[in-house]
This record gives sequence, structure tokens and C-alpha cells, in this order.
Amino acid sequence: MNTQSELTWLPESGVQLRKAGVQFDAIRVDGEEGRDVADWLARMTGGDPGPVVETATGRRGVYFLVPVGSTSHRAWPDHVTRFTAGPSRVSYIPVPALDGLTWPLSWRYRPTAPDRLVHARLLYAALHSQE
Repeated sequence: MNTQSELTWLPESGVQLRKAGVQFDAIRVDGEEGRDVADWLARMTGGDPGPVVETATGRRGVYFLVPVGSTSHRAWPDHVTRFTAGPSRVSYIPVPALDGLTWPLSWRYRPTAPDRLVHARLLYAALHSQE
């Protein structure tokens, strides 16, 4: 699959912001917990948890790209940040290109198919099992 051409939301180079609620929403979990949860999801999904972006600076956030609207109606842990869109609410999600200079962002788990995102219910369960 030619992921770059099939996933039109991927920047050709560098890093770009994508508006939540269009192609996906996101859940951010900071620090080592985010990396641990991403790796746990990878083990549970045969190595393909869906697209997960990580940052190398600041809070070292990990962004789990989830289907639009899939984060609502759930009591997420307090330390989780939701990136969604709605009335009087606009959020932007940083997305790196697949290759090239994207620091401080990188793909912990790359996108593999146009319709493949992180399963929000599985992510929710993983975060609640960490508490």
C-alpha cells in the first residue's frame, strides 16, 4: 500500500496541525505512561494499534489518533487530554510526515491503512487498567 498517497491527511514533509473532528480525534497521554499504553495496545493488536504520534520534548506527550466522536460519553482519566471538535470547541493535533525531519514529533506506530485508527474502547480499557 502506498500509505502517503492514500492518507491525504499526512503532510508530505515536516509537521502540520490537523483539525480534530475531520479525519480523526485524539487522546494525549503524557510521559512514560503514554508510551507504555501504546506498546500494550500494540501487543494486544498484533503490532498494529493504529497511528500513534509521540513527542520528544516538554511533557513527552503521546497522541492516539482515534475515530471522530469516539471519545465522547466516556469518563476518561483526569490526566488524559482529549482533542475533539464541537460547539465552541476547536482542537488541533500535530501530525508528522512519514519520513524526513519531523523532530520533536515521530511515529511510535505508523498509520497502516486509511480506515485504521486506534480503537477508542481498547484505549479506554488500557488507561483504566493503569490506574
